[in-house]
Amino acid sequence: MARDADGKSTLRAIKLAEPLRLDGALDEAVYKTAPGFGGMLQIAPRYGQPSSEKTEIWVMFDGDYIYVAARCWDAAEPGKWIANEMRRDTNQMRNNDHFGVGFDTFYDRRSGFMFYANPIGGFSDYSIVDEGQPNSDWNPVWSSRTGRFEGGWTVEMAIPFKSLRYTSGPGQVWGIQFRRSIRHKNEWTYWTPVPQNMQGPMALNRVSSYGTVVGLDLPPAGRNIEIKSYALGKMTTDRLQQPATSNDRDGDVGGDFKYGVTANLTADLTVNTDFAQVEIDEQQVNLTRFNLFLPEKREFFLEGRGLFDFARGGAGAGGGGGPGGFGGSSDQPYLFYSRRIGLNRGRVVPIDVGGRLTGKLGRYGIGVMNIQAGDESVSATPGTNFTVVRAKRDILRRSTIGAMFTNRNQSSLTAGGSNQAYGVDAAFGFYQNVSLGGYYARTETTGLGGDAESFQGKFDWVPDRYGVRAEVLKVGKDFNPEVGFLRRTDFTRSFASARFSPRPRSMRRVRKFTFEGLFEYYENGAGAVESRQQTGRFNVELDNSDVLNIEANANYDLLVVPFSPAAGAIVPSGGYHYNDVSLSYNMGQQRRLSGNVGLQLGEYYDGTITGLTFSQGRFSILKQLSVEPRVTLNRIELPSGAFTTKQFGVRSDYAFSPRMFASALLQYSSADRTFSSNVRFRWEYRPGSEFFVVWTDEQDTHPLEPSRGRIALKNRAFVVKMTRLFRF
Repeated sequence: MARDADGKSTLRAIKLAEPLRLDGALDEAVYKTAPGFGGMLQIAPRYGQPSSEKTEIWVMFDGDYIYVAARCWDAAEPGKWIANEMRRDTNQMRNNDHFGVGFDTFYDRRSGFMFYANPIGGFSDYSIVDEGQPNSDWNPVWSSRTGRFEGGWTVEMAIPFKSLRYTSGPGQVWGIQFRRSIRHKNEWTYWTPVPQNMQGPMALNRVSSYGTVVGLDLPPAGRNIEIKSYALGKMTTDRLQQPATSNDRDGDVGGDFKYGVTANLTADLTVNTDFAQVEIDEQQVNLTRFNLFLPEKREFFLEGRGLFDFARGGAGAGGGGGPGGFGGSSDQPYLFYSRRIGLNRGRVVPIDVGGRLTGKLGRYGIGVMNIQAGDESVSATPGTNFTVVRAKRDILRRSTIGAMFTNRNQSSLTAGGSNQAYGVDAAFGFYQNVSLGGYYARTETTGLGGDAESFQGKFDWVPDRYGVRAEVLKVGKDFNPEVGFLRRTDFTRSFASARFSPRPRSMRRVRKFTFEGLFEYYENGAGAVESRQQTGRFNVELDNSDVLNIEANANYDLLVVPFSPAAGAIVPSGGYHYNDVSLSYNMGQQRRLSGNVGLQLGEYYDGTITGLTFSQGRFSILKQLSVEPRVTLNRIELPSGAFTTKQFGVRSDYAFSPRMFASALLQYSSADRTFSSNVRFRWEYRPGSEFFVVWTDEQDTHPLEPSRGRIALKNRAFVVKMTRLFRF
């Protein structure tokens, strides 16, 4: 290993004559003949200083695998290590002590594949495109094993070349980065320097900061053919359907086909697609007059999603895009929102067949998707074809320009009509902390002929101590991306914020203070001020990773039409000035008990609001067993009436092993008076092949009123599903 004056490091991988025995013991001859390297640097708490604990690393390969091994020294007793998660790809995994690696396999300093594991064998993986939002639902086939020694713990990873995309041949060069989290110290370390303004775990996404690994003699990529078939049996009851069904038994088969067209271009075909194993959505409280955004959870649409991001992520100075990040505000439209396919009005719409082509051709990123969905009677959804075409080109060092087109042959707005959307976008990253971006888009919908354009320009300067952001966003009255998502329409939004974040050296328990002021201004298409918000925010990040936040808001909202936040409560049309203050305390997720406690007090339109929340809660009962509660209570008093919204939820997970776990999600919302339950058992009985048992139940609790006296079943399903992966 060698390190230059700027801290960038280069290593030469070790070529093995025979496969490594994966057991976590680190007792093969290679560990004695080739000393491991280290040199990990802190990003927190003492930026730029050597890690407080020694780490020895090895990178090796043979004709089938690339191997990464590490010996992680730790002076603390094992009982003090934070290692309480075994399930794959959970957020809690990165809040454990762990060691990870990131590969930039095309050495383009933009995109990569990441893998990490904790001391008890839990492991996670994700991919990233153009330094945008991480895709933790990318689930390649790979293995890891961990062990312990007197003074620390060890890990060995074996990642098949078939699970990666790369350029084959002798003497190849990749980008590479290593991360170690010593979470019981709240310490994050990296092999090469990363910007201090990036949060500890997010710095692995800064692919442009990676070091280099040389000497890789890589095997031909081969055909890279994968077939993942499934078979399932299910019993369903649906009281909303006409006629209603009860304990209806059925079975089905289908699957996905994947083919590596080139080293970095993949074709996918899905037939009779089924998502019965997907966990149900978490219920949300909505006290606004706008739509809620729900995340995608279906595997087919999650894989490769970074290529289909439009005007979000990529070149973000802070890393990662999405609502609220550099990628755009929560009101920025989505040109492509995959939940428009196969879901409508809370109902599952069958997907008959679909195809997708994703990857890169030189400096061009390509994404093409065509899906044929069937009809569904309860939601009155006709059979619909969806098409999405996306192209991006890498320019400069960390910048892109691109275009997108979407088509829906059956408009959801006009019977018998169609809908198209198209636009161009750009994201520019300069130096370490400066980002510029924007887009221009239009839609065409049968029956709409008004203002159907949208555009945005944004600026972000985010060094660690200071920060400035600015944005202008416009959405026309008839802008209607029906393969996308639109929270609100007919407005022009102006936004600016300024931040000061000192790190006090004289206060050992405080890592960082943040003072921030934000101003947001909305003007509707008629030129009237529709919304305005001034926000002052004070944030204290403690050295143990707890965070205290105080926020005050001065709001103005113009209601052109009356607004009903709950049944029986009406806010009349008119202009409203109202103020509120929020206080929250976030307990670090490395704790055995963690979560965010929040309190909101103040005005709500022409009334008052008192809100209490407990979110992101987690109690680690055992290393294998955790409970995650959440509660939201809002008491709102208006001249038209008072009401209380209640939402309760709890998720419980038990991991039998890193590849086998059971989970249960129970939740209730007073908004629709629905109690739902979802119980799932998942076993990855061989890499890439899975067995599921799923129970889903939804009850209408409105009949609990004395006049009804019972819970009414809305729908119920019991599913047993098996998948099998074949690789060629």
